[in-house]
Amino acid sequence: MSANSKIEWTDATWNPVRGCTKISPGCLHCYAETFAERFRGVPGHPFEQGFDLRLVPEKLGDPLRWSTPQRIFVNSMSDLFHPGVPDEYIVKVARVMKAANWHTYQILTKRAGRMQKLLKGRLKFAAEQPHIWWGVSVENRQHGLPRIDLLRDSPAQVRFLSIEPLLEHLGPIALKGINWVIVGGESGPGARPMAADWVRDIRAQCHRAKVAFFSNNGAASAKRKPAGNWTTAPMMNSRNDRKFVCPIWHSGGTLWNDWNWFDET
Repeated sequence: MSANSKIEWTDATWNPVRGCTKISPGCLHCYAETFAERFRGVPGHPFEQGFDLRLVPEKLGDPLRWSTPQRIFVNSMSDLFHPGVPDEYIVKVARVMKAANWHTYQILTKRAGRMQKLLKGRLKFAAEQPHIWWGVSVENRQHGLPRIDLLRDSPAQVRFLSIEPLLEHLGPIALKGINWVIVGGESGPGARPMAADWVRDIRAQCHRAKVAFFSNNGAASAKRKPAGNWTTAPMMNSRNDRKFVCPIWHSGGTLWNDWNWFDET
């Protein structure tokens, strides 16, 4: 487990699985693959095998040993619902999440069909837990929007979307049953551009649907900050008695949230 994650919408990461394979355009510049492949062949390194898929059962108990409550991104370096991960192992991961219920878990997948099937079956006990959040990645209309429908049809207590990297204008998004939306773009060499209007449109749709909205640092290139000395601070948005962390920026005595940011032109 890694505390103090640089991912803005979580506190820590937990990787009982490592490695993955590409399935859609959002995978093209995978940060996890880039990181892992740097260490391929390094003896004793956690990524000695690069980004090859492998189970890491010795990491299963980490959340039970972490006493301080955290928001934990599960498998930041993999996809829990990859076809190479056995159902039995996924159930073991879910049992740990249910037992260590002082944490909040964020599970994100591009394999929404398999997640839906398991949440209706062997993971039903985990789907009922409000401290376990289930999400799908959305990068474009063709691949991303169908995942939202599969997520909505999954019996989860909390559902979220990670719309990153946002690769095109998504148009209307069916947000019924969705609790939280994260938006971000790519960074680094070869990053594909993201238009500010795409983000503003998503923000407006979330506003109308009363869905919590979070724009991460990858979306910063699509924004213009108002003048002033701006710093980040946590803001809690309540939705159906559940709390979601969103950033606010303040200058002097004035408070702005993400919604105001995207009104700046």
